Amino acid sequence: MKTAALRQAFLDYFKKQGHEVVPTSSLVPADDPTLLFTNAGMNQFKDVFLGREQRNYTRATSSQRCVRAGGKHNDLENVGYTARHHTFFEMLGNFSFGDYFKREAIGYAWEFLTSPDWLGIAADRLWVTVYESDDEAFGIWEKEIGVPAERIIRIGDKGGAYASDNFWQMGDTGPCGPCSEIFYDHGPDVAGGPPGSPEEDGDRYIEIWNVVFMQFNRTADGEMQPLPKPSVDTGMGLERITAVLQGVHSNYEIDLFQDLLEAASRLLGGVATSEASLRVIADHIRSCAFLIADGVMPSNEGRGFVLRRIIRRAARHGNKLGATGPFFHKLVGALVELMGEAYPELIKSQAQIERILLQEEEQFAKTLDKGLRLLEQDIAALQGSEIPGKTIFTLYDTYGFPVDLTNDIARERGLALDYDGYEKEMEAQRDRARASSKFGLDYNAGLSLSGATEFTGYDSIDGHETVQVVLVDGVETQATVGDKAIVVLERTPFYAESGGQVGDRGTLSWPGGRFEVEDTRKDGKNHLHIGRVVAGDLKPGMQVDARIDHGQRSATALNHSATHLLHAALRRVLGDHVSQKGSLVNPERLRFDFSHFEPLTAEQIAEIEDLVNEQVLANAPVQIEVTDMAGAEARGAVALFGEKYGDSVRVLSMGKDDFSVELCGGTHVSRTGDIGLFHITAETGISSGVRRIEAVTGKGALDWMRSTESQIREVGTLVRSGREALVEKVQSVVDRNRQLEKELEQLKGKLASSAGNDLAGSAREINGYNVVAEEMPGADRKALLDTVDQLKNKLGKAIVILATVEDGKVVLVAGVTKDAVAKVRAGDLIRDIAQMVGGKGGGRPDMAQGGGSDPEKLSEALASVPDWVAKATG
Repeated sequence: MKTAALRQAFLDYFKKQGHEVVPTSSLVPADDPTLLFTNAGMNQFKDVFLGREQRNYTRATSSQRCVRAGGKHNDLENVGYTARHHTFFEMLGNFSFGDYFKREAIGYAWEFLTSPDWLGIAADRLWVTVYESDDEAFGIWEKEIGVPAERIIRIGDKGGAYASDNFWQMGDTGPCGPCSEIFYDHGPDVAGGPPGSPEEDGDRYIEIWNVVFMQFNRTADGEMQPLPKPSVDTGMGLERITAVLQGVHSNYEIDLFQDLLEAASRLLGGVATSEASLRVIADHIRSCAFLIADGVMPSNEGRGFVLRRIIRRAARHGNKLGATGPFFHKLVGALVELMGEAYPELIKSQAQIERILLQEEEQFAKTLDKGLRLLEQDIAALQGSEIPGKTIFTLYDTYGFPVDLTNDIARERGLALDYDGYEKEMEAQRDRARASSKFGLDYNAGLSLSGATEFTGYDSIDGHETVQVVLVDGVETQATVGDKAIVVLERTPFYAESGGQVGDRGTLSWPGGRFEVEDTRKDGKNHLHIGRVVAGDLKPGMQVDARIDHGQRSATALNHSATHLLHAALRRVLGDHVSQKGSLVNPERLRFDFSHFEPLTAEQIAEIEDLVNEQVLANAPVQIEVTDMAGAEARGAVALFGEKYGDSVRVLSMGKDDFSVELCGGTHVSRTGDIGLFHITAETGISSGVRRIEAVTGKGALDWMRSTESQIREVGTLVRSGREALVEKVQSVVDRNRQLEKELEQLKGKLASSAGNDLAGSAREINGYNVVAEEMPGADRKALLDTVDQLKNKLGKAIVILATVEDGKVVLVAGVTKDAVAKVRAGDLIRDIAQMVGGKGGGRPDMAQGGGSDPEKLSEALASVPDWVAKATG
């Protein structure tokens, strides 16, 4: 059975058992700060297990794409060198949300695996594990399923309560419970023992299915709180079970990987498909392509950094196999052919994925060149036979230079690597990363509020409402004048910050009292009115008049609606690869981040502006429809980045001929004409593959244009020109300024030459070296650099340090001729002299720069140079 057929068979089986087939969720977890990437099938159901979210089904099945390449669940370093480690894999799963439990879950797993109508695996090849104290699961396996007791293994805790391979938890906090795993026995020809034995790390017995009995929610302090309803979460790795059915031992031998390996081999000139580096490439193309399809862009932090690391790892392994140019991006087509039918987003994003991978490959080639040059410099100045750990780390961390490549070069030169020093630097970086990580937060953090606030703000801006909860410093109480508090109402017209739209401001008032709402946010299904009591006392049960700041709401709605039109216009002008990467919508302006690979031209910006304003002028009504996801998809609605949608969604249609159709829960104008005017004020890049547009609408756009007009008039006054000839006049001023700068540079060059001649006469001979240490009043840094070069050329074997004072700060430049660097390094000299003037410095052995904040000490510092040189060269 091929991989694609097996995936479908699993879904068909559980659909037959009454399960809802749920589409795979994004690799970027929605509203979950505890995860870097989606790493299990249950991630998208976490809130359902916790009872925070209700679905219109109690049984579900899915084939979930997963990535384990960063954070706690990280298999990256093992990929390509073992039979079953991957950065990307598919997890087949079936789930019960308070419906069935252990008996049915075990029965379903066994039937699907062993029944001749489904997979037909021989029952005597299967072993089972259970949590040590789970007598119920043991009894079901033995007495009802018929697995011999000797093939049912109890696995206990290792080092602490619940620290067992058979107690499953996704992270340090969140849903968890005992589990029962099913293992396949590859037979006595493969080394290894059954689970729980001293030889369990061998490859004979391989886990193929894990049935987790979700019973608890683990809090940050380790408390195991019972879940509202015992549930089931199962997982079976598609690649592993395919290997079993296809009679192969390694996942890389299954049909999907063999096709990818063959494609990669052809790109690299026929490399053997058994090469470990080729397996790395075949694995990495899947994780990279799916991450980019899900909106992750290469960058230097967070998820983007992990993606960049995987791309560079693949490129490095291609280099090891003889690649002489970019090749990795060419493998996307083969992947799309293999997996595009199951995951149509790959087909849709193919061109974008290829473009981004090509850019990263080209950039990595440049960083390799830079890293090689730096390494060559450090080797040339090396004292001893070991490359320092700090150098190895800098090459890796700053230039993306793989340690194994540094080691290859070192070996060629007969050098060793300071691995201990490197590991110390890496551990320091890990400490910094852990300290600043966004992905180790407590999933249970929050106010633990029950119930839900009914939002009435789509239709009204005020209401007479009941106070449900008042919190001061996180404690439910009553609030008095001056207290900062959070207020939860039974119903509210206040919009809570979501989807980039800021929360409403306004007031809650009652006889003799007033609460200023400064912001509105969400906690679960409750709206939190955040602010301060300015009069009276506020306590639960009171009736209050809730009124939003209508001016703020109206201005925000203009910008939010314009954002939708902008998104649609971007896709029309730039292409369907454009997707939202973030947004901010407030009363003053809008900010929209989107995926795109290069800066926009002036012509493209003008075309986008024109398209939006055409829709504004059309004054078409804005249509809102509440439907399910299937209905929204049928309407062609665009889902927004990072949002989590429920069973019912709002579909917002805007403009002529449905110019924009998106899912959105925000507040909007009634007609596009309400926006008035749309103007783009800035377009910039914020990270690799992500651009940002800032714009204004309505009165904000008019104010911006008036301000710009005022500035134009002011410039005209300064250059003594009317509006019609302003550009020509400014260009004339710029050209004249450039000419003057050129003449100034020429004069500085002559000054440097003259100064060089003069200063050469001040050189002192110390231990065979010509030493100059002088101040050059009135010179700038460039003049110092030029003069140092002049003196090095004139004096032969020389050590030179020159200084000047600019804006009350000391500027230092040092130069050492090549025949002198064996004894004196410019970086060492500049560092010591800079310390004397209250500063620091550094650089190459032959040229270095520095500075300080204490000009009063400059003469003393320069006077110390001869003694410093005498000591260094003696």
